[in-house]
Amino acid sequence: MTSDDERIALFLDYENLAIGAQEQLHLKEFNFRPVADALAERGRVVVRRAYADWSRFDEDRRMLTRHHVELIEIPQRMGSVRKNAADIKMAVDAIELCFERDYITTFVLGTGDSDFTPLVHKLRELNRRVIGVGVEASTSALLPPACDEFLFYERLKGIEPVAAKRAAGRGSRPAATTPVEARVAAERVAEERADDESPTRAEDADLGVIVTQTLSGLERSAGGPVLGSTLKRAILRKDPTFSETNYGFRGFVELLRNLAERGVIELTPGPAKGDPEVAFGSATGDEQEAFELLGSVVERLTNSSGPPHLSGLKTQLRKVQPDFSEKRFGFGGFLQFCKAGRARGVIDMDWDDKADDYIVRPATAPPPARPRQRIAGDGSP
Repeated sequence: MTSDDERIALFLDYENLAIGAQEQLHLKEFNFRPVADALAERGRVVVRRAYADWSRFDEDRRMLTRHHVELIEIPQRMGSVRKNAADIKMAVDAIELCFERDYITTFVLGTGDSDFTPLVHKLRELNRRVIGVGVEASTSALLPPACDEFLFYERLKGIEPVAAKRAAGRGSRPAATTPVEARVAAERVAEERADDESPTRAEDADLGVIVTQTLSGLERSAGGPVLGSTLKRAILRKDPTFSETNYGFRGFVELLRNLAERGVIELTPGPAKGDPEVAFGSATGDEQEAFELLGSVVERLTNSSGPPHLSGLKTQLRKVQPDFSEKRFGFGGFLQFCKAGRARGVIDMDWDDKADDYIVRPATAPPPARPRQRIAGDGSP
């Protein structure tokens, strides 16, 4: 461990998260793994605690125990109004830990309850970074702006929004209260449809996917250069069994050089010898070919049967290139990959309200300038 590592204390208001995942996302259970992976990209988690009346979460208790989460029992009185005992206990423990463990630099609060906003303010006053985690639909609007960073659970990699898929299958939209929320919810449904054909297990284990997904998360959270040593530690936090020797490399730098030669990443000399800076390069090599594949498939489909929808487009790409996966290039999903293609001028995308999906078209030249309207008395012909 180096002094640059963030030391993280995780506190979960588990009832808030689990009930939000069940009622808002219709998930059978709360999956802790995506949360653990997201935090591994941000630092070293040294404290993991979850607060709940565990008599209501028997299966969840086993799952959290496998992830080495300390379970804090908060029993509820039978026949009485439910109290926010978990909230109070969690706040007291967080403040106590803040004074007892000065090496902890970041507190992660897993909740969407606005009652924790004063705790967030106090931790930040004490020079601690605060990250929130919550289910979007059950998170108070007051809590995310108070945090240094807020992670919506359903947006984390590895979450399957079952409720949205079922709603899409019935031809209905997820409930929303404003036009903006309706558009965001419908866009999420479109992304889920586009990613229905998940990569195979072999692709999940592909070395390029492991490195680029982790690098993508580090670049978003760090906002600066990522050193090879930092990347290796983040990968190990995600998968402690990872070893570059399993892929035939003698060292991690040799592995990085191999990926750089393949055009997956770019390396530049770092501050210390043998610890290069790692970044995504410009759209070259395999990535450039992937965008060219996207453009050619969209053009072919448009010429044969009209502009395709985003749903099913990934399947069409895989008919041409069976091993295609946008995750090799650090994109979290196929919609994100297509938006990158639009930004690069490879395709155009327009929202189709009737289908709750994007229509994808070949890139077009910018529309011609509109003729100047004639105004009486301006001398125009």
